[in-house]
Amino acid sequence: MPTPGPQSVDRALEILDAVADADTPLTAKALARRLGCSLSTVYHLLGPLTARGHVVRAADGGYAPGPRAAALHRSLQRHMGLTPGVPELLGRLRRATGAEAYFTAYRDGRITVVDTTAPLTDTGHPFTPGPEPRAHATAHGKALLAGLDRTARRRYLTDHGMARFTHRTITSADRFEAEMRRVRAGDGVAVSVGEADPAYTCLAVRLRDGGGHGPLHALSLSVPTARFRHGHGALRQALREAVAGFPTLPER
Repeated sequence: MPTPGPQSVDRALEILDAVADADTPLTAKALARRLGCSLSTVYHLLGPLTARGHVVRAADGGYAPGPRAAALHRSLQRHMGLTPGVPELLGRLRRATGAEAYFTAYRDGRITVVDTTAPLTDTGHPFTPGPEPRAHATAHGKALLAGLDRTARRRYLTDHGMARFTHRTITSADRFEAEMRRVRAGDGVAVSVGEADPAYTCLAVRLRDGGGHGPLHALSLSVPTARFRHGHGALRQALREAVAGFPTLPER
């Protein structure tokens, strides 16, 4: 039996993370191996997770995300400022440019991809909804971090690190600060040419906000890097027009 308290909570969350990240349902034995704990501990934790709808038992005996995940996702989107007009705007950007479009938010020291036009079934796409661990290497991350003061930005980079994903990734805090100055001094469009994934280039612009204390938001587009070289002007213009026509968000 697991010991009551934080260790049990941590292991239950590990189960949720493992089930969410797996491509197919995971058996209790597989979960026990991943967590490095006993099978009885896993079953003890799976009981309440299943009863509350966070996981379900599949036909093959494995465990998969349950219906509660959908409710949590909707709640996250609401709290991250996904207003009714955002999905419509992303769709228009997708149709106008042929590029996948994204709505991203910074809140409480974390950057999250909140919504996207990229198909959920496209597991090979490099930018998917959820936590963004490569913010310093992405255009949406740069656009959002450029909206912070230098102290908050340095704190973010210290907390999350500056891992190298490709030979183009900026891994120096001083170089990144110079990149922030370029974003703010230019037209506000942040660009990442193959910094997070060598095959993709992304562009992003931070959205206006209402001057409150909620999330910062950004719109972004991603295209294959080869296509970007020939169409970057049209992509930049589409982003600027989308931001200009988007109503001020009520929270910040």
